[in-house]
Amino acid sequence: MRKTIFRSFFTLSLLAAFLTAGLIGTVFYFELYNEQKDGVRQVALYLETEVSISGEDNLSSLAGASDEYRVTLIAQDGTVLFDNYADPAAMENHLSRPEVQGALTSGSGEASRVSATMGAHTFYHAVLLDDGNILRVSRTTDSLWRAVYGCMPWMLLAVTAVGIISAVVARSRTRTIVEPINNLQLDEPLDNNVYEELSPLLLRMEQQYRQINATITELRRHQDEFAAITAHMREGLVVVNQRGTILSLNESAALLFDGTDQNYVGEYILSLNRSIPIQQVLNQALTGKPAEAALTKNGGEYQIIASPVISNGQLGGAVLLMLDVTERMAAEQMRKEFTANVSHELKTPLQSISGYAEIMQNGLVKKEDMPRFIQQIYQESQRLIALVEDILRLSRLDESSSDFEREDVDLLLLARETAERLMPIAERQQVSLSVSGEASILYAAPQLLSEIIYNLCDNAIKYNRPGGRVDVTVRRKKDEILLTVSDTGIGIPKEHQRRIFERFYRVDKSHSKETGGTGLGLSIVKHAALYHNAAIELDSKDGVGTKLSVRFPVKKALPDQPEKAGQER
Repeated sequence: MRKTIFRSFFTLSLLAAFLTAGLIGTVFYFELYNEQKDGVRQVALYLETEVSISGEDNLSSLAGASDEYRVTLIAQDGTVLFDNYADPAAMENHLSRPEVQGALTSGSGEASRVSATMGAHTFYHAVLLDDGNILRVSRTTDSLWRAVYGCMPWMLLAVTAVGIISAVVARSRTRTIVEPINNLQLDEPLDNNVYEELSPLLLRMEQQYRQINATITELRRHQDEFAAITAHMREGLVVVNQRGTILSLNESAALLFDGTDQNYVGEYILSLNRSIPIQQVLNQALTGKPAEAALTKNGGEYQIIASPVISNGQLGGAVLLMLDVTERMAAEQMRKEFTANVSHELKTPLQSISGYAEIMQNGLVKKEDMPRFIQQIYQESQRLIALVEDILRLSRLDESSSDFEREDVDLLLLARETAERLMPIAERQQVSLSVSGEASILYAAPQLLSEIIYNLCDNAIKYNRPGGRVDVTVRRKKDEILLTVSDTGIGIPKEHQRRIFERFYRVDKSHSKETGGTGLGLSIVKHAALYHNAAIELDSKDGVGTKLSVRFPVKKALPDQPEKAGQER
């Protein structure tokens, strides 16, 4: 705007200067023209008067005189009678000359002619004398335009001076005009005291300013809401434009990319993560089609869902949602394994029972062997019943809504009662079983506490050595009660320790067949401990022994919604 105003001022000033110079030159030309005409006319009138007084013979005194005026006497028929510059006899007839014709017609005539070769300008004035002859006076000068051109350098100098002055003045006036506009208070347009012509513009600016502020406030509110929602999402969320440049992403998505919460807005998404699944779903989404893919990263399983963003019929970008399905996949895998294990564990005793029964039905068993076959059927059925009961216990513990009856329980006393029940088994295994510690009252479900103690002690006895030892201790600390079951058995190899609480998992399957059991004991222990918000600690060395500790927090009452027992670690 400043340049436009300056150019306008400067151009107008220069145009005015050039027009003024042109007008001056034109006026100067016509002034010279009229001056020459008047000079010739005055001389002609003077000579006319002199001829009237002294006669035509007095003109001979002008012959050969170096005068700037040329005097010619012409007869009515155009014959030249006298000329002070040339021989009349050698001159052509002048009857056709315009000034001569004018004198014959009206008593006086004038004309001017420019020589094409000499560039001279000649002015003529002729008057009709009393005797009928014509007296003509002429004056030849250089071209009048040449005189005007002679003044041109001074006129150009004047124009240059005017141009310089115009530039200075235009710059000053431009600054004066633009400065109030540059100093407009855009936050409060109506408070500006500037040109009246700007009032409609300022009023419109005020209206638009308030509309823009309202729009910005609304957008910020939506942005804050969006950021607040996405920031606390476990799922990764990425928004990209049609070129794949990241417009927005939450912390979960950033952590998935490289394990940091760095801000990647403005980066190209594939420069941060070049995984084939992300490339595939992104490319498909940017063609306008939704896509899904699975991604494995850092030991986790993720489901990538890409959806195109269509605005006004145009593809504006894509939204990528990254769901952490690690737990779901693990749970699905565990479900498959559990189903397979349950089928196997149920099938084995059922096949044994069916086989023994079929042999007996076909009469292939001797009478004296009948009790042994019946005993085998009984044992397999008991094993089947124990397995079903353990599965039912786990199923009940898996339900977060399960409500076991709770009361104040002396954990030391309960441990002693449970040990008494296991004493016959310990004696058969040639393992000593002892319980020690201090009375510790715990508000809990006695049925589940008994399951914990029983299964821990039962495993410690089964996987012990003849002459081995199982020690059960109960200790009360500041804010917890510690139940510890330690043995001198075969121990658990380190590579198996992470999985011993899984359902049906056995370290030594061949030995497990000999010792019996359903493979669900430690899984029941884990879920029962979780129900009481207790933590389990394992310390075991292969060939040395195992120590399992359960830390119960001391609370008068359990939480209204205990942690779901079915969650796997």
